Amino acid sequence: MSDLNTNKKKILLILMGGAALCLNRSPERQFHIVKAIGKGWKQIKEDRIKQDIRELYRSKLVNIKTDRDGVISMVLADNGKTKALKYQLEDMRIKKQAWDRKWRIVIFDIPEEQKMARDAFRFRLKKIGFHELQKSVFVHPFECEDEINFIAEFYQIKPHILYGVIEKIDNDLYLKNIFDL
Repeated sequence: MSDLNTNKKKILLILMGGAALCLNRSPERQFHIVKAIGKGWKQIKEDRIKQDIRELYRSKLVNIKTDRDGVISMVLADNGKTKALKYQLEDMRIKKQAWDRKWRIVIFDIPEEQKMARDAFRFRLKKIGFHELQKSVFVHPFECEDEINFIAEFYQIKPHILYGVIEKIDNDLYLKNIFDL
């Protein structure tokens, strides 16, 4: 079951959204998560949902739990969490917004033992639109701290990552041209 259909991906991501909702204390972020979950749920084709849930259960991506009072819950299994995070990572983009004239800098020093994670992190930064200033220094003009934290947590390299916001970079005309600012 390496390729999941659109419904199954949405189900996994909605379950992940529920987990994120439980872990998030910011009312504003909770509102955005609930809104996204609602949109995702509406987009799922209802006639296929039961079949897709059964298939997710058989594939061990979700677990079904029944409470004492007979309430049935669907919970992401560890494999499902990994797969949901992977799909979320694949679709990640930094939203273009009005530029606040500040630069976001990501600096990392990931040990050689984690070379694969370091290379994957570098690849992801480029994929979401960062510009590489040096091998371990990347820059972007728009707010993206949540995305960086998510990617760093996914690859389990958070302690090796520094994220900063600065107002001036020498010769930023070059960067403004790259980002069409």
